[in-house]
Amino acid sequence: MGETKRQLHLGAFLYGVGHHIAAWRYPLTDSLGLFTFEFYKRFAQTAERGKFDMIFIEDIPSLPEQLKTAVQYTVPVRAEPLTLLSTLASVTSHIGLAGTVSTTYSEPFHVARKFASLDHLSRGRAAWNAVTTSMEITSQNFGQDHHLDHAVRYERAQEFVEVVTSLWDSWEEGALHIDKASGLFADADKVNAIRHQGKFFSVQGPLSIPRTPQGRPVLVQAGSSETGQDFAAKTAEVVFTAWQTLEEAQTFYSSLKGRLGKYGRKRESLKILPGILPVIGSTEQEAREKEAYLQELVLPEVGLSMVSRTLRVDLSSYPLDGPVPDLPDATNINGGKSRYQLLVDMARRDKLTIRQLVARVTGARGHKTIHGTPEQIANHLEDWFTNGGCDGFNIMPPYFPGGLDEFVDHVIPILQKRGLYRTEYNGTTLRDHLGLEIPGNKFQQERHKQQQAN
Repeated sequence: MGETKRQLHLGAFLYGVGHHIAAWRYPLTDSLGLFTFEFYKRFAQTAERGKFDMIFIEDIPSLPEQLKTAVQYTVPVRAEPLTLLSTLASVTSHIGLAGTVSTTYSEPFHVARKFASLDHLSRGRAAWNAVTTSMEITSQNFGQDHHLDHAVRYERAQEFVEVVTSLWDSWEEGALHIDKASGLFADADKVNAIRHQGKFFSVQGPLSIPRTPQGRPVLVQAGSSETGQDFAAKTAEVVFTAWQTLEEAQTFYSSLKGRLGKYGRKRESLKILPGILPVIGSTEQEAREKEAYLQELVLPEVGLSMVSRTLRVDLSSYPLDGPVPDLPDATNINGGKSRYQLLVDMARRDKLTIRQLVARVTGARGHKTIHGTPEQIANHLEDWFTNGGCDGFNIMPPYFPGGLDEFVDHVIPILQKRGLYRTEYNGTTLRDHLGLEIPGNKFQQERHKQQQAN
């Protein structure tokens, strides 16, 4: 038998009414859909029709811009991820359900309980995107005097994930009996208090929910800084990232995959999915015109505010058609270091003016924007995939619902014809789709070691 051909993994990234910052002004966008279940149902079912691995929902527990800019000119409205994913579980049957919850402004027991519930209700399709919140203003929504430093946020995140995974393991395989005749519901010897005492958390456990269909929900992470990569290499099973060039993507892919051995992990135990915003046209010219039209809808003050926030520098006093000013080293930034560095590198490498940088960022927030025919889009994805840049992509349609419809109806069939993408789901859980093993239960493993020692 020949070796099975490696295939792409795809996430469908749900973000407002589209990923382009001016999507809500685009004539074909369902801008009122944010407030209707039908809008989200259509997105989920379209992604499942396209055989996507998962739906991905980000979350920022604060306004993404200053209040006036956010509510006057952008769409700051976001559904709470777990609430939305729970409803979408009832109208889908295979697609994975990945939601973001911050480790900076949450508690481990709550997170463990919510995602375990979602995994049971969806029959094994849940994933948690564990992020460290980078926006300083968020602290004011949670009664904090100041935002934690970057290093402390990751230290807290490491412990947070350790507690959550321990809680998911607190019920061993086979703990449930539900024996009506004997009256035995569960084997108490296989339900474990975790007794965690750490720097940030004290959690007794066990969780009030048994082991889930996937063993535990899939762990997703999105940091690309040095600290973020080490965190991902130790804990993550999927990493969402952002790169502008194949060379950058290859460097990151090699770096992160190369760290897995340090933690006794195999390269295939982690999937790396860069974000891609595809602008699709029946001709390349049509795609260019569509992208140009979307850019025309961006108000200058909105784009400038967006870039200034990411760079932590007020650019309003600089000439739009002048160069991007000198910026501090990323080590001095207490925000999203990897996204900051990506914008700085982009501006320096391509010698961008402020106006040009704004145009690059307002479309996909630092992710790669590609435009062209379905064939050209497929070529780009194949190039990155086959040349060591990724294991797949997090697809970011510029507007909804049409942007996802176009990708599913026109790009997916090309990828399938080339043997690069599935034509049917081969399993029912998200781990099945991603080719990930069910993790061992640490309490069972400890019990087995003790038995061997005795």
